Amino acid sequence: METNDEIRDLVIIGAGPSALSAAVYTTREDIDTVLYEKAVIGGLAATTDHIDNYPGFPEGIDGLKLSEQMQAQAERFGAKIAFGEVMAIEDRGDYKWLKTDNGEVKAKAVLIATGSDYKKIGVPGESELYGRGVHYCATCDGAFYRNKRLVVVGGGNSAVQEAIFLTRFSSHIDMLVRSTITASEVLQEDLQRFVADGKITVHLGTQTLEIQAENNSVTKVIGEHAGEKVEFDTDGVFVFVGLKPNTEFLHDTKLEFDQLGFIVTNEHLETTMPGVFASGDVRHGATAQIATAVGEGATAALHIREYLHALSRPFISTTVVAERPSLTISA
Repeated sequence: METNDEIRDLVIIGAGPSALSAAVYTTREDIDTVLYEKAVIGGLAATTDHIDNYPGFPEGIDGLKLSEQMQAQAERFGAKIAFGEVMAIEDRGDYKWLKTDNGEVKAKAVLIATGSDYKKIGVPGESELYGRGVHYCATCDGAFYRNKRLVVVGGGNSAVQEAIFLTRFSSHIDMLVRSTITASEVLQEDLQRFVADGKITVHLGTQTLEIQAENNSVTKVIGEHAGEKVEFDTDGVFVFVGLKPNTEFLHDTKLEFDQLGFIVTNEHLETTMPGVFASGDVRHGATAQIATAVGEGATAALHIREYLHALSRPFISTTVVAERPSLTISA
């Protein structure tokens, strides 16, 4: 394992919208900034087919294109992006120690912006058939299912949005919703058009129980509706049942988490470990929107600047003479 005595000003864990936004702000102020990303630059935003609710793009923008533009902007100001996984963080007083798969890194401050990942439904066949008929990203894998039947599991915004996207390829989609559709009214209206066209059939109150396969290829989903077993012939399954924070690597630290594993911060976006901040979808109270993640990244950057400035200020003790008593002020 490589070691390096250099102490970075700031290490950002993750390279999604919140991380890239923070990097734009810190590097413009000559704060030495390096981002560590173990997967895809842009995070989940990069795998989103079309983003309609990010300000400044009246016609919307492809998620990958938006991510590439954010990356280019951060790098233009001097941000360094390294592909690698951070596996541990320790507070060692004057600096934070980070263990990565490529060696040890030291930093005066750390921003955790690792975002979230797709939740699993935890049924037989899901993990065994991942990538061989079970998927979590429509834009990544939808094109493999031209003129084939699909099952989409979920009823929230992402499930509806991705199911609509998958109609570009699939001959028919069975949408299995455990209770009721919870997507926004706008998305529900869009969904109804595809239901009316016969492209999507929505099955409310349907619990997914098992994903079956033959010769390592998905062939069927077993579900339950009103206490009775139901079966859906399919060539593939796309699961969209929410997100979970990417915080597993932090659970041995002294950071505080909420019941779902999101990082708890104060009003300055600082965690319970001094000098370690969190922003975006990984943080407790996040709204899981790109616009707010970007805003939090900028906010975190400003507080990190103040934190680093305080570290660099020398300790000064002066005595102010008054009639009584003498007063020592430490700055």
